[in-house]
Amino acid sequence: MPRLKKVLVVGGGTAGWLAACYLAKAMNAVHPDSVQVHLVESDHIGLLGVGEATFPSIRGTLSAIGLDERRFLVGATATYKQGIHYRHWVRPPGTPGSDHFFHPFSQPSQRPGGPELLPYWLLGAAPAGMPFADAVTMQSTLVDHGRGPKRVTDPDYQGPMNHAFHFDAACFAKVLAEHGQETLGVKRHVATVECAELDEYGAIASVVTKELGKLTADLYVDCTGLRSILIGGVMQSSFRSRRDVLFADRAVAMQVPYAKPDTPIPPYTISTAQEAGWIWDIGLQKRRGVGYVYSSRHTDDERAEEVFRRYLGPAGAGLKAMHIKFETGYRPEHWRKNCVAVGLAGGFVEPLESTGIALIELATYLLTHLLPGDADDMESAARHFNEMMVARYDRIIDFIKMHYCLSQRRDSQFWIDNADDASIPQTLQEKLAKWKQRPPHRLDFVGDLEMFMTASWQYVLYGMEFRTDLEPMRSAYPQVEAARREFAMIRQAAVRALDDLPDHRALVEQLCREHMQRIRPDADLAASVGG
Repeated sequence: MPRLKKVLVVGGGTAGWLAACYLAKAMNAVHPDSVQVHLVESDHIGLLGVGEATFPSIRGTLSAIGLDERRFLVGATATYKQGIHYRHWVRPPGTPGSDHFFHPFSQPSQRPGGPELLPYWLLGAAPAGMPFADAVTMQSTLVDHGRGPKRVTDPDYQGPMNHAFHFDAACFAKVLAEHGQETLGVKRHVATVECAELDEYGAIASVVTKELGKLTADLYVDCTGLRSILIGGVMQSSFRSRRDVLFADRAVAMQVPYAKPDTPIPPYTISTAQEAGWIWDIGLQKRRGVGYVYSSRHTDDERAEEVFRRYLGPAGAGLKAMHIKFETGYRPEHWRKNCVAVGLAGGFVEPLESTGIALIELATYLLTHLLPGDADDMESAARHFNEMMVARYDRIIDFIKMHYCLSQRRDSQFWIDNADDASIPQTLQEKLAKWKQRPPHRLDFVGDLEMFMTASWQYVLYGMEFRTDLEPMRSAYPQVEAARREFAMIRQAAVRALDDLPDHRALVEQLCREHMQRIRPDADLAASVGG
């Protein structure tokens, strides 16, 4: 049987270069006898760089491919992300009650032998009125004071606070491209793919490019984005829309410079609910990436840009907005024959919880570890891959929908429709029904199929002021005093950590400065921090 010898990644960008780098590193592509990883991309297709947010898993991925953290920060104009700050999701602006909640990345505190804190928070053992995330982790306090998640002396991609990154996606792709070619053995071809030819079994025999003619491989990885040239166009893998559940299908976005070079950078993504969707606000090193995600069924493009510019105020004056179309859904067959989709070619979930790059990471990880050595024996791997991707998408969609359907907002048709049971998946309805009587538990989730772990469901569920009635079970939780001591210790630890962790902007600038001084000892700060 023929040995798998060559993988061709079609398309660059974040998906293409992240997949190529991970595959090349895992397969030791620098060795001539190993699987060779090639990538073809056009230099005529532009990349969006409005600001990209990630999962904490990105740290493991970047570490696995051997990309130096300081080089990454400089090249991708990256900053740190410790969670998501949700504004006006629970209720409309100006109404009584809290106007925000925080979804941190750090897990709830639990000492060995100590009580799990969530039931005691539900039973009122925490200080009155204290949000769940504030009560069980010190991360909320730290980000409120603008602290970074680590110290300059911490090793690459490590630190006391769990974290991810914000970065410019176009710049990130360039850093990956350099690293992949210089270090990992990825071979790049600059050409525009026009079509593909199939063999007698319906698999791809070659891709045909305008500039280089035919390119062949044993496996083709479709990273052509929403165009999905191979998996959708050539292989005719169908697309399953989930617009019946998640209504957002448009975005208007803008790159907004800071008013001053030393403007503080929030160490989290800001998500602010609006009449027909929500606005993301991501702080990079010299600018913000901002965009309004909305439903075209509930507003039009003109009104959306009006709402967006009202949010930006004077900062958006004179800046041109980009309009983007998308649809939430996925291909049940990401992998068909010898073609596998990674990234937008396989599916997309609206960007509320930053799943886009995390799904690229997942697809690449699954592909790498399920890939058979025999080029003619991909059917079993493809079936396994597709089952796991579909399971992840369905669970992600449940999680995202929970944000919308639990909102108390009824100030527009968008929010009214999101609360309609007809738009809520049965799987989510069943979870919410259980959690009225008890809080979410890890046994509610299948680890290898979940993008969001138990704590994330808890943070969002109770941030949205969901009610779980534990009063009938109060006697099952006798460690009230121990829980109160733990809540107090978390507050005390947070105060101490404020002195230990640096300001977010100062951390980023110092790490960037150190990288520039490594490669150019006379470099100054202005050159070290990207835009």
